[in-house]
Amino acid sequence: MPWFVKIERGIVDKTTFDQQVPAHTQYVRKLIANGHQARTGYWADFGGGMLLFQANSLAEATAIVQADPLVKNGCVEYELHEWRIVAE
Repeated sequence: MPWFVKIERGIVDKTTFDQQVPAHTQYVRKLIANGHQARTGYWADFGGGMLLFQANSLAEATAIVQADPLVKNGCVEYELHEWRIVAE
């Protein structure tokens, strides 16, 4: 399965953002349970974060990102890219 990365930037205040973090974490755990090898985190030095995951296609990756509570609730702007690994 190809890898995809969602690079995001928060666009709401921290209190509003933090209200969606538990749902986002639960969502990522569901992705992991469904075989998408998802990992999520945030940048230590500035606002924003990243979701790395596997999907069968760009269409599936887009659907995964659009179902993320952070996206659905308007907390982030994002870019979605297929990530091609060159060395493991």
